[in-house]
Amino acid sequence: MQLGARWRVGDPPHRSVPVLLHGAIAEQELAHPKSDSWTLTWLEGRPRCELDDVAYVGVDALGHVLSGSVGAKPGAPGSGGPADQPGDAGADDADDDDWLS
Repeated sequence: MQLGARWRVGDPPHRSVPVLLHGAIAEQELAHPKSDSWTLTWLEGRPRCELDDVAYVGVDALGHVLSGSVGAKPGAPGSGGPADQPGDAGADDADDDDWLS
């Protein structure tokens, strides 16, 4: 089991946040200068960091960094996810849990 964490904007990310996410976290802090704090949660073993209720940074099942506005579908055009990467067709794994049905 992995526990979440909180830290204030401007402080270094919590020690359990993968280094892979640090750059995207810094970008979101610059884009949302009035934000206050981050919350780290773990979903299916993958980190998801949420900046107040305005932005998120996380990792998809393939190890790609995702970031965008809270409420935006990860991987959707404009979300900053892998679907926005040229030549990465088929990277949208929104159905990665289809094995459950």
